[in-house]
Amino acid sequence: MRSVASWLCICLAVVALGLPAAAQVSVTTQHNDNGRTGQNTSETILTPANVNVQQFGRLFVQPVDGYVYAQPLYLPNVAIPGKGTHNVVYVATEHDSVYAFDADSNTGANATPLWQTSFLGNGITSVSSNVVGCSDLVPEIGVTGTPVIDTNTGTLYLTAKTIEHGVIKQKLHALDVTTGAEKFGGPVVIKAKIAGVGDGNVKGEITFNSLREAQRAGLLLQNGTLYIGFASHCDIGPYHGWLLSYDAQSLALTGKWNSTRNAGLGGFWAGGTGLAGDSDNNLFLVTGNGTFDKYTGGKDFGDSIVKLPPPAAKLFKPSDFFTPYDQDYLRRDDVDLGSGGVLMLPDQTGPHAHLLVQVGKEGTVYLVNRDHMGHFNPLNNNQIVQSLTGAVGGVWGSPAWWNNSVYFGGIFDYLKQYTFDPVAGKLSLTSVSESSTSFGYPGPTPSISANGNTNGIVWGLQTENYSNNGSEILHAYDATNLATELYNSTQNVSRDDAGGAVKFAVPTIANGKVYVPAVKQLSVYGLLGQN
Repeated sequence: MRSVASWLCICLAVVALGLPAAAQVSVTTQHNDNGRTGQNTSETILTPANVNVQQFGRLFVQPVDGYVYAQPLYLPNVAIPGKGTHNVVYVATEHDSVYAFDADSNTGANATPLWQTSFLGNGITSVSSNVVGCSDLVPEIGVTGTPVIDTNTGTLYLTAKTIEHGVIKQKLHALDVTTGAEKFGGPVVIKAKIAGVGDGNVKGEITFNSLREAQRAGLLLQNGTLYIGFASHCDIGPYHGWLLSYDAQSLALTGKWNSTRNAGLGGFWAGGTGLAGDSDNNLFLVTGNGTFDKYTGGKDFGDSIVKLPPPAAKLFKPSDFFTPYDQDYLRRDDVDLGSGGVLMLPDQTGPHAHLLVQVGKEGTVYLVNRDHMGHFNPLNNNQIVQSLTGAVGGVWGSPAWWNNSVYFGGIFDYLKQYTFDPVAGKLSLTSVSESSTSFGYPGPTPSISANGNTNGIVWGLQTENYSNNGSEILHAYDATNLATELYNSTQNVSRDDAGGAVKFAVPTIANGKVYVPAVKQLSVYGLLGQN
């Protein structure tokens, strides 16, 4: 089995696309790789020595037409027809647009997008938050989940929600990374049915509901297959946790699973974290609050971490799972396990080769053996490798991994570093360093830049001001000691303001730049004097 590090190499490979090779990194998926480690270990420009307010700051801003919830993606050396070769940053908005910008400059010809694709017009509009009756995403809903890029075919995949002549639809789009044009006969309308007697069923069948289902989790691409997870808007039912898979070339539906087919809820949110996958093509995903009856012979997996091998006859069947002993409390009190996503550790030489870390709203850190996940113990969680009760604030996102450390960004808590002992195969019982900044809701999803095992920097966005139109704050910390803050964007706010806050926003770090999504803009940070 290949390690998470090998997935990182794949996801950060130089884009082929018929261009000359270059020793630059790519970011093609949410949190950098399919293990969702959040690490870029090929960053040679930004270091703890030069990331400070004197040398580092905002270089330029590119305006866009909507809020940006999706993480920006990055490709180097892309040949844009008629416009030459560029390093490109891709931005998707809730106004149903995708932009390709020059990643290094906004001057001259780069003052405007290299291309922009809109899914609106001709009777098609974005979906107002009022239509779904929920203010979680405001003021409109379009592209929410982070897209994914296939560097082998030069294709960017995403889902978009629109109203077409009065009918709400969700579609899977496949765009050419050089032009923004649709590929493979796309887009295709997302639709599915499955047998079940759960919420909203008609005569023993549940139909995918384009109005109620929200596509929040980042898309996963592995072995030529796209995986897409769905949840809801504000828990307004009927809804379920839907997982759908599509062939990346034909865009044909290849698999489906409903986490609560005989009950309700159980969505896949994870604060936007992407679905996780291993090199054997297994999926690992976390459900939100909902009915759990697998323990008594049922088929419903509320508040569970579930392992799913590739589908057979278009149906996924869980091969393993872990459900906390207090699942019923989590369900009753809306303390979702699924508020946080899965972090898969690189392969280990200790007692457990394949591990994952996960934290939900309760703030308990779960360290789980991916080969034997433990199922359900009604008395306690002693069947898993480790659980640290209330170790961090609740997580609406995911932790990050670097150099045998796990970094957690919980709500109403400090950014925390826990070390991992590869011999014992367990995490430290308490944090070994913490930031001086306490974050509010929803807390940061930390990301790492480093040059191998040196010059580690932990980046995070403070976004609790989203509810009162305040600005995001970009923070940078020494990864070896979070008490050392290297930089934040309020130190020279007139120069470095990051723009209106968008909750769950995640920065992208690539090739000496930091790309920060916000309200109707992308801010680009780097060493001053480089633009």
